[in-house]
Amino acid sequence: MGQQYIPKPGSKVDLSDYDPDDHGGYEKEAAIAETDRLQEKLIALQEKLYAESKQSLLVVLQAMDTGGKDGTIKKVFEGVNPLGVRVASFKVPTPDELARDFLWRVHQQVPPKGFIGIFNRSHYEEVLVVRVNGLKPEAVWKRHYDHINQFERLLADSGTRILKFYLHISKDEQKERLQARLDDPEKRWKFSLGDLPVREKWTDYMQAYEELLERCNTEYAPWHIVPANRKWYRDLVVTRAIVETVEAMNPQFPQPEEGLDTVVIPD
Repeated sequence: MGQQYIPKPGSKVDLSDYDPDDHGGYEKEAAIAETDRLQEKLIALQEKLYAESKQSLLVVLQAMDTGGKDGTIKKVFEGVNPLGVRVASFKVPTPDELARDFLWRVHQQVPPKGFIGIFNRSHYEEVLVVRVNGLKPEAVWKRHYDHINQFERLLADSGTRILKFYLHISKDEQKERLQARLDDPEKRWKFSLGDLPVREKWTDYMQAYEELLERCNTEYAPWHIVPANRKWYRDLVVTRAIVETVEAMNPQFPQPEEGLDTVVIPD
């Protein structure tokens, strides 16, 4: 599980080749148990990462509406020390942000050394929403693929590991989740009439996702296409990828000060 969801860098991506209902052969109970086990490892690894303070991890989450970005953050990072985690959510740019290059607001949210940073949506909106809605000329947003790759290369060279997850749900699953929001009084606040025009452009968004998954999938910042119809399997795939990455980073607790063996705590 895991590696098959990472397209080979430079290869063509056809999202119809990726089944959003895939569950890797897991049953729900087994997947939840495995996720819980991995979360314990993540908690321990994050403590080391924070204490070491020499490298950082950036987790990028992208998805269609109801794709599960919020739910993934809530579940995967459950129990992790919040002092070492920062979540950034990128909404419509403000006038101040629009007066600068599109990466200006993003760079400010990059996690400092020792931290895990989570982007709930990200700089990729510039080749998704901007493209699909014609907010900038094609010649402009097409240049952003190279800008993004160079930006992520800079982060990687500066000690930030990057993991990018596209939470892949089907159009039918999205309809069910939108309907569930309408039907549940405690979830209705999540429903926006603006979700419907976006849904009407589903095919355009899939094409936009396929191109960014092709052009911005690199060895130093890989994309994972995560089957996300089943929330419990989505959580397992994301948690495992993060744990494996932080394990490879091999964070270590700093050496304690000399002379601590002789310290006597006064009354």
